[in-house]
Amino acid sequence: MPNEQDKQKFGEALEDFSLPQVRTGTTLNLSQMLAGKKGAVVVFWSGVCSHCVRYDPYLNGFEKRHPQLSLVAVASRHGETLDAIQKTVVERSLNFPLVHDPGGKIAAKWCTQQTPRAFLMDPQRRLLYRGAIDNFKYPEDPEFAGYLEPAIDQFLGGEPIARTETASYGCAIQSVYYILPRAL
Repeated sequence: MPNEQDKQKFGEALEDFSLPQVRTGTTLNLSQMLAGKKGAVVVFWSGVCSHCVRYDPYLNGFEKRHPQLSLVAVASRHGETLDAIQKTVVERSLNFPLVHDPGGKIAAKWCTQQTPRAFLMDPQRRLLYRGAIDNFKYPEDPEFAGYLEPAIDQFLGGEPIARTETASYGCAIQSVYYILPRAL
């Protein structure tokens, strides 16, 4: 399990990756995604995470709201098969770019332990924001607080990002319960 010293440092490049796309099987490379863009958002995601379901509309509409940014969701949950993810894509009409990280190798390298967890970066993959998309309340809730969107707005507006990190919450990417041979 990564500790605080293992986390990426703000302003330093996040590790590049090349992973197969869920829909086509063709390889998607993070650095290539950034070509011609002002930055990107990477969201660690799972088709079985109840927290991720809430963000389907947000992720489906991301490219329309932010054409200057690339988006990719990384399915890294231990034991979540490509077939299961493809079925989820169809059932939930998901249209955002989605890659499969079997075994959660990229999640581990990015010190990510739960889904959803978002990373905002510039074209050189330098980390600008890491954490939750929001406080898991709906925008019409008076207690709603967005975290990722304000960071994106500040970044695209050329302003310093006021809140570069928030705690993530959600479903574990890997847990001892996922790998037990049988129920206790």
